[in-house]
Amino acid sequence: MRYEGLVYRPPSEAGSLIIQATLACPHNKCAFCGMYKDRKFRVRPLEEVIEDLDLALQYYGPNGVRTIFLADGNTAVLPTKKLVTIGEAAKARFPDLVRITVYGSAKFLVKKSQEEWQRIAEAGITRIHSGLESGDGETLEAIHKGVTPEEAVEAYNHVLGAGIELSVYLMVGVAGVERWREHALGSAEVLNRAPPDFIRLRTFVPSPNTPWYDRWKEGKLTLLSAHEALQETRLLVANLEGPTTLLSDHVSNFVDAHGRIPEDRQLLLDGLDEALGWPIERFRPPTERLAGLGL
Repeated sequence: MRYEGLVYRPPSEAGSLIIQATLACPHNKCAFCGMYKDRKFRVRPLEEVIEDLDLALQYYGPNGVRTIFLADGNTAVLPTKKLVTIGEAAKARFPDLVRITVYGSAKFLVKKSQEEWQRIAEAGITRIHSGLESGDGETLEAIHKGVTPEEAVEAYNHVLGAGIELSVYLMVGVAGVERWREHALGSAEVLNRAPPDFIRLRTFVPSPNTPWYDRWKEGKLTLLSAHEALQETRLLVANLEGPTTLLSDHVSNFVDAHGRIPEDRQLLLDGLDEALGWPIERFRPPTERLAGLGL
């Protein structure tokens, strides 16, 4: 396979074949994000994507690939016909293929009709990873996410209604100590109105040369301690209705909280309460010591 630049993928796609169908991100304005800043968004020619699938077939064989992630950021923006062609080409080469996934932010998901998303799902692209980051309107505006909470609800229900699996990412601590409560409650509200298949938590770590890093260095954003991050997570869990699966599958998090909601809510809350009693030394290093490590 051929790759251009640094390739990013969700933690859950660690075992997936990664094929770059797009390069960089068409939005590329998020105030916390340091990815793709050295590149402009462009679409790879279809023939190059198919060639990479053929290279993977030669290397892994027809039974060696079960999942594929189509990088880079927001590959969901590709035209329906192109996504369908890529999906069908992948299924033709790898008969054991279970799923194909893409990144897709709420801003772009509503640009296709539900009928188009159904066609895309039938072609094998059945899961979208989407970074909501926060359900608090003020925080979303401040981080330049490009959507409001209401627009996120509309977009997520739009693709869920088409039969697409949805994996939504929340960023613990992105609103700082200043708006942690609004961030947790707003996020729960959005996800209750459009319950995704998965909610994945990752903790905000400042990335140099980004506006949110500068905001922190200027003293306008206070990073959460381990106990404060757990309090925020607890408030989120207490207010989530589901049905959904909550996961903390990222190295940035202070604890691994995972379970089904509503079935496992009390177990999750009990586990968070237990961790809130741990001494601070038991957790990973403070977030300010991780700044710039690319987590």
